[in-house]
Amino acid sequence: MEACGGAYSWGREIGRLGHEVRRMPPAYVKHFVKRQKTDAADAEAICEAAMRPAMRFVPVKSEDVQGAAMVFRVRELLIRQRTQAINALRGYLTECGGWGRHACGRSNCFPSLTP
Repeated sequence: MEACGGAYSWGREIGRLGHEVRRMPPAYVKHFVKRQKTDAADAEAICEAAMRPAMRFVPVKSEDVQGAAMVFRVRELLIRQRTQAINALRGYLTECGGWGRHACGRSNCFPSLTP
């Protein structure tokens, strides 16, 4: 199976049915695609890549491990968005003649949005 976004849940479900799940990174499978990217060409490339003795496989993550990784990624996203908002606000306040405590009291900096 090629590793993609939904491959973890599919891998867990297939593993519960008693099958051995072996996931391959897409970067390793890409070299075996011979023509346009279609489902048939992808399936052929996955089969050919899986037969290689040196192919490295990715283990299926448990729901707990996947949930912990998701919390970490969401936290990183929120930190990046917070930093972007602070930097944007700092830039807007700089356009009004400064930033910090003394710039926030200027009424002409932020005109009213109501008519």
